[in-house]
Amino acid sequence: MSASLALGHPSSGTAAERTASLPTYDQIYEEHFQVVWRALRRLRVPESSLEDATQDVFVVVHRQLPGFLGNSSLRTWILGIAVRVASDWRRRRRRRPTEELPPEVPAGSEGPLEQAARSEAVTVLYELLDKLPERQRTVFVLAELEELSTAQIAELLQERVHTVKSRLQAARRSFEAALSRHHARDRWRQP
Repeated sequence: MSASLALGHPSSGTAAERTASLPTYDQIYEEHFQVVWRALRRLRVPESSLEDATQDVFVVVHRQLPGFLGNSSLRTWILGIAVRVASDWRRRRRRRPTEELPPEVPAGSEGPLEQAARSEAVTVLYELLDKLPERQRTVFVLAELEELSTAQIAELLQERVHTVKSRLQAARRSFEAALSRHHARDRWRQP
């Protein structure tokens, strides 16, 4: 395998050589399922549609994997697909609004108090994300929650790095302001 391929850079090798160096579809699915699920949820795909939207992402991954050139990391490429799928799901939802099911309480070995606190924190996170304009929310989720660099986000969204940085700064300010207002409301409500 060439050094450029090992580093995840495009190679002048054949498509067969590039595909042979990739993990199998099953390995990709196993490694990236949680990332895709989380990203779709954070990008406002309705809870009741997450399973279908996640499946849509991996159908596209399966179909397009042989043509993956390695111009970006596999994770960035998959998150790009997830961003487009989330946009499609939100568009469908606007055309045919549905009633949301309440989110499930997270499973785990936590006690009821910890589960309630975590559930409330997740609810607040999604409420605050919902208040961000779509483009700001997308860069915020990709940068802050999925930990992509601004260069990776710019490539994924096909935007200039400066544009992504500006949106991210605006999103961070808006998020922080909304979080401060939320905390102030909580303090005001307490006896």
